[in-house]
Amino acid sequence: MSRLLSRRGFLWGSAAAVAGKTLLSQAARAQSIAPYADTPAVALVSGSDRAQNILRALVAIDDQIQPILRTKTSVLIKPNVVVSGAPNVPACTHADALRGILEYIAGSGFKGPVVIAEAGAEYTTAGFQTYGYPAVVNQYRSSSAITSLDLIDLNEEGRYLVQQVVDANLHVQPIRVAARLFDPDAFIISAAIMKTHDRVVATMSVKNMAMGAPLHATYAEGWSTWSNKPKMHNTYRLANVNIYQMAKELKRYWGVAVIDGYEGMEGNGPSSGTAVPSRVAIASTDFLAADRVGVECMGINPDWVGYLNYAWKLGLGQYDLAKINLVGGAALASVKRTYKLHDQVADELEWMQPFPLCNTGVVRGPRDLGGWFDGRGRR
Repeated sequence: MSRLLSRRGFLWGSAAAVAGKTLLSQAARAQSIAPYADTPAVALVSGSDRAQNILRALVAIDDQIQPILRTKTSVLIKPNVVVSGAPNVPACTHADALRGILEYIAGSGFKGPVVIAEAGAEYTTAGFQTYGYPAVVNQYRSSSAITSLDLIDLNEEGRYLVQQVVDANLHVQPIRVAARLFDPDAFIISAAIMKTHDRVVATMSVKNMAMGAPLHATYAEGWSTWSNKPKMHNTYRLANVNIYQMAKELKRYWGVAVIDGYEGMEGNGPSSGTAVPSRVAIASTDFLAADRVGVECMGINPDWVGYLNYAWKLGLGQYDLAKINLVGGAALASVKRTYKLHDQVADELEWMQPFPLCNTGVVRGPRDLGGWFDGRGRR
């Protein structure tokens, strides 16, 4: 029996003792897209063990999770496997982060199948091997609560729905997205990482889900021969719009956000940055609120992350720190670091400026349609 499994009683007992002082008594908020006025609970914990940090964060909001989890027949854990061949890159979800999540599931009262599913930018099946996920699966497959546990490369599975994004010419484009991420019977967990980004300043739970949805070619086809992911990231400005739009479509299916900040990434993320030993974990059933706390832990101006601000203004969750109920025992001031941002962060902030062709209220029309048009389509 593994060290972590053999200590399940101790881990759950100690985590519950911390959580018992801070649990909310209110029922979990219904998952609907509407103006958000609640004060969601966000667990923030700090410690020297990655898996235990994540377990403690989840136990701290157990009363928020259970009303949703009890209605589901399966669990889907969505990690971030942004690279496939380079080991020990802090850009990818660590195997111990998955252990912390599975430890919670095994002790939560849930009984049913669990999948770890991802559609990474590269060959995801190879990424699973590189980051030691098969060993995690073998460790927890024997759990009496988890009836089956499988790794699924969503690109290889190829089951898709069609969604729309906006391209650099402001044209609507269809893309293929992973059907499993839209499963109403699955309790979906975003297993994200605190890190900086080359398009949208910072990436955590919301973007992990939104950018994990678009698919690319299978290995047999040559996985790099086509991909729908670049259509999401086509410009600095529209990346924020497309991520928000995808989040809006996915939000009703989400269960809980887990952000692993044991070792975050600063600088030229999302895959080429430098590790930061923040030693924290964050969890919430409100993905937007979880990311807001993550932004604080990274010392990033919350106004700079466009897609999170769009999501807040359009009712996908709580982004006002004053209305977020921090639980879990760690104080923001004690864990806050100042992460170095990407070298091109000035370009990433262009979304905050007026659109170049619209800042006078007039849009330049095609030459063959007669030149200038006003904002109401009149010449």
